[in-house]
Amino acid sequence: MSAKAPVMDDRKITRDDIEAKLQELRGEVDQRAEAARTPAIAIAVGVVVVTIAAAYLLGRRRGRKRQTVLEIRRI
Repeated sequence: MSAKAPVMDDRKITRDDIEAKLQELRGEVDQRAEAARTPAIAIAVGVVVVTIAAAYLLGRRRGRKRQTVLEIRRI
């Protein structure tokens, strides 16, 4: 970030000056947030998919371990 040296004017700072500067800053923040939103959504979706897959596979494994083996023999 580059810091600009303040320009010394003899005029007073008005409400419009402050609002204009805040809108400028807000525009920069909105642009950066929009740029970061797409990768963040992709990462979140990936984490959810991996979590669901892991829960499914671990549940299947546990179900197989606890499954009763029934052996029927004819006499």
